[in-house]
Amino acid sequence: MKTRTIIYRSATFFLLLGLCPGSGFPGTAAANHAKEPLPQSTTPGPRQSTVKIALLLDTSNSMDGLINQAKAQLWDVVNQFTHARCGDDRRPGLQIALYQYGNDDLSPAEGYIRQVTGFTSDLDELSEKLFSLRTNGGEEFCGQVIHSALGQLDWGKDPRDLRMIFIAGNEPFTQGRMDYRDVVANAREKDIIVNTIFCGDFTQGISSRWKDGAEMGGGEYMAIDHHHQAIHVITPYDDIIIRLNSRLNGTYISYGPQGAGRHEQQAAQDANAMAMEAGVAVKRAVSKSSRLYSNPGWDLVDAAEQPGFSVSSIKPDELPSELKDKSTRELESYIAMKKEERLSLQKQIQELNSKREAYIREEQKSEAGGLESAMIRAIRKQALPKDIYWQ
Repeated sequence: MKTRTIIYRSATFFLLLGLCPGSGFPGTAAANHAKEPLPQSTTPGPRQSTVKIALLLDTSNSMDGLINQAKAQLWDVVNQFTHARCGDDRRPGLQIALYQYGNDDLSPAEGYIRQVTGFTSDLDELSEKLFSLRTNGGEEFCGQVIHSALGQLDWGKDPRDLRMIFIAGNEPFTQGRMDYRDVVANAREKDIIVNTIFCGDFTQGISSRWKDGAEMGGGEYMAIDHHHQAIHVITPYDDIIIRLNSRLNGTYISYGPQGAGRHEQQAAQDANAMAMEAGVAVKRAVSKSSRLYSNPGWDLVDAAEQPGFSVSSIKPDELPSELKDKSTRELESYIAMKKEERLSLQKQIQELNSKREAYIREEQKSEAGGLESAMIRAIRKQALPKDIYWQ
């Protein structure tokens, strides 16, 4: 019997985010030296375009379902970006920042607002931060959290970049002392699009000014059922992809003071994804087989691809114990072997995922379209002025 298809209506906005391009975040200083945001310029040049997305999530008492959807849909977001291209046929970068607001555990002086992470392309770090979020009652100040994101994040000024805010919550958009109209106008002056997601009834979101905030921000207004459980289509390819992902982890060569810890973090985020559902683990594995999953700050295979990197600069005490006695030539040979193995595994995962996606499309034929498709078209429309498109 075929598995019944259920479309991810509950997590629409996270799926939609994957339909716009972006790249990068600061992680720990030592481990992320190769992931600093690309230099910004005001004139066209060889630098790739970057899509920068700030997620502002309400973490008050009623928002557990919203957070769970964010955890489940993160990898959908990343996987959609692997198909994006710019007009010059370059691949856009992806950076995501995360804020939480409306939580009593945060300082009232800040309006119950906290930057969880700035713009980053470190996907394991972002996953870890999402899984650390907890809910607690508080005041939801939409204007204030948008203001904080505008002022604290490095949005850059390159006109080729796509800059987007997605704010989600279920209380009136007007709460707090800061007028959302002034804040949203400021965002538009900085070429930042504000999209709003009301967690509840569509008309209630309109009356509580969420739609007005999106219209003023040049973005889209959406309403979702944040209590709905996202259910994933099971395919014949899932177990194989998960097994290949386990082998993929074996191609990473940790180095530096935080290398071993980051390698453990990689495995921990695999476990977090699997604990939610096998379908989430599969999507994370697909993300790890893409260009957007790169860890030059702690993995020698990725580091060796960076301009100016030299294996001879790595000190023996920065290497795993089994590699400390290897010569530079032996280490280079070992890295090349692991790179070849990784590329082979990534190719297998991508090929299996193509079959998996075809299987899912076939299963979903009778349920495709509707509001979800309309919102996807709207999000893609926001990328067109930046000359970003999908294959």
